[in-house]
This record gives sequence, C-alpha cells and structure tokens, in this order.
Amino acid sequence: MWDERYSSDEYAYGKEPNQFLEENYEAIPKGMVLSLAEGEGRNAVFLAKQGYSVTAVDGSAVGLRKAEKLAKENRVHINLVHADLAEYEIGENCWDGIVSIFCPLPSAQRKLMHKKVIAGLKPGGVFLVEAYTPDQLRYGTGGGNSADAMTSKESLIHDLEGLKFIGLAELERSVVEGSYHKGLGAVVQAIALKEI
Repeated sequence: MWDERYSSDEYAYGKEPNQFLEENYEAIPKGMVLSLAEGEGRNAVFLAKQGYSVTAVDGSAVGLRKAEKLAKENRVHINLVHADLAEYEIGENCWDGIVSIFCPLPSAQRKLMHKKVIAGLKPGGVFLVEAYTPDQLRYGTGGGNSADAMTSKESLIHDLEGLKFIGLAELERSVVEGSYHKGLGAVVQAIALKEI
C-alpha cells in the first residue's frame, strides 16, 4: 500500500514538516534523532536542517527514495533505514530523541514499539508523538479507517509508563499535509521525557 501511495511524483503528505513537530522540536535535545515511519522524508529533513543527526526508518523503499531526494534538495544528510517497524531494533540508550508522526500501527504492535522507544531513549531523551485518535473516524480527513491503528491519551499514558510527560493533550486541529491529511482532525499530541 505505502509503495503505491508514494509512487507519484507529488509528495503524498507534502514537503513541509508536521506542525506539532515544527512548533515543539526544541524540546528534543540536540543530537541523534530517530524518526519512525518517516515516509517521504518531510520531518527528517526538517530536523536535519535544525542541526540534528537524523535516522529515518520506513517500510517503503519508494518513500525512502523520495526522502533521499528531498534531503538533497535541502542540502542535508539523513540516514535511511528500510525496515518493517515490527522487526526494527531501536537499540538501547542511544537516541536523544524519537519522533512518531501519524504512525498507524495496530495496538499490539504499537505497545511493543513503545516499549522499544522507552529502552531506546538516552536518559534525558524525548519522545515526540502526534497521532489520530479513534474520534478521527467521524472526520474522514485522513488516518485510514481502523480505530485499532489510532491511539489516545489514555493508551499513551499506559504504554509509556516510565516516561514523564512534558505535554499530553487530545484536541481537534486542522491538519493540512499534502493530499491525504486535509481538514479538521482529532489528534493526540505528546512530548515525553526519559528522566536522568
């Protein structure tokens, strides 16, 4: 599905970074950042332009080729990893920041990934997340049609036990990102710290 979505010359979610990331990236300590389900590179390229060393992981080789092209256009370097998130090893105590922007995983897989995120952050590292909540199904402005692949404030609190939330909110906001996120959406946003 994702290779097909990314096969057009156009960038499916645009070339501009996610708004929540753009407004809050400074919460992430300067250093090594991992961007999960990065797709065509818009968020990874933005972070690289801010001086971070960025690794972008995605299951779509087509998306990652476009990410590489976008990085060249912006004269930055990002590390590209083609991997299924279910099998990708994040590592332990090695990331200053991990970013998950609209990463639609089934709940069982998401819980496992969140465990890996907690282990993968360095002490003082930050996990920054924006995801659609199940309320998004009423809007139909992006995010697919599986409530199980969406998340909530409560599930993040449960999944990320051991991290300290700097910010955590469910809200409605206008999400305009390319041709697949268009209009008012129901989202959860979180910034969580692995304390020293």
